[in-house]
Amino acid sequence: MTRRVKKRVWLTGVVVALGTLLVWIDPRGPQDIAPDPDAQADEPGHVLENAEITLFGETGAIQQSLVTPYLVHTPQRAMTQATSPRVTLFDGEQREWLATANAGTLNTDTHALTLTGAARLLAPDEGWQLDTELLHYNGMTRHAWSDVPVLLQQPPQRISASRMDVWLDTSQVRLTDNVRGIHPPAPQTP
Repeated sequence: MTRRVKKRVWLTGVVVALGTLLVWIDPRGPQDIAPDPDAQADEPGHVLENAEITLFGETGAIQQSLVTPYLVHTPQRAMTQATSPRVTLFDGEQREWLATANAGTLNTDTHALTLTGAARLLAPDEGWQLDTELLHYNGMTRHAWSDVPVLLQQPPQRISASRMDVWLDTSQVRLTDNVRGIHPPAPQTP
C-alpha cells in the first residue's frame, strides 16, 4: 500500500509540475506589456463639441481664434483636428481675417493651421476673398499659402492661379503660375 501512495504522490507531483510549466509558458496567460508610446501619442486627450480655441502670442495679443462644432485634441502631438472650422486670424495691427473650411488641423505649439476642403480666406477690410481646396497658415509669421489652384475674387474682378501667398501684416497677395483674370472696365460716367 505504501507503494501505491508513493506512486500517487509522485504522479500528483508530476501533474502539478506539468500544470505549472504549462501556465508559465502559455502565451495567453498574464503578461506584462509595456505601453506603446507611438500608440499613446495618437490617442485623443479631449473630444469637444461646440468648442472655441484662442491662441495668444508672446505679447499676449490674440493671434488666432477657432470655433468648431466638433474638435479632437491630441496633447502628446499638440494637434487639434476640427470639423467645419471658422477661424479668425489677427495680423500685427489686430485686424481680423476670416477663414473657413470643411476640416482643419491646428498645431497648438507652432500655431500652424491647415484648412482642407472648400477653404476660404476673407479680407473684410479689403473686400476680397480667396478660395482653394488646401490652405496653410503660419501663425508666427502670419503668412498664408496654397500650392493648389486658387481663385481670388473682389467682385466684379476674378483671378485664378496655380499657387498663392498672402502676408497678413502687409496685406500683400502674390499669385504664381498660370495666372488668369477677368477685370471688367470701370463704368464710364457721362
